[in-house]
Amino acid sequence: MTEESKPAVPVEKLVKVYLKMNTTLSEKKAAFEAEEKALKEQMAKVKAALLDYCKEQNVESVRTGEGLFYRGVATRYWTGDWESMGKFVVENNVPELLEKRLHQGNMKQFLEARPDLLPPGLNVDREYTITVRRK
Repeated sequence: MTEESKPAVPVEKLVKVYLKMNTTLSEKKAAFEAEEKALKEQMAKVKAALLDYCKEQNVESVRTGEGLFYRGVATRYWTGDWESMGKFVVENNVPELLEKRLHQGNMKQFLEARPDLLPPGLNVDREYTITVRRK
């Protein structure tokens, strides 16, 4: 190796530094993920309290000095019987209902347009949601 091609820092030292940095990164990532999980659990409790408030007060939105919150309804569709759902999709020529899961918007539109035609094995879940925005 010529003097010009030798790295300024020995390769062994570069590897050592890289591994130390990688360990530090992994430790910080793990710490962040633990903190993030704890915060998300706390936020879920606050959202539940805000949903309870909306229900108790029979309101859909509330404006406060700190910001606005409102509840909406999130609807999900799924099937427990992919074989029957696949046949249904083919028989009714509606492949836009699929993603490897049911396409939520397309299923909602389909059911609204054809309320008398329910796919076999379809499950529906609705729950109130809360959205919080800054002032």
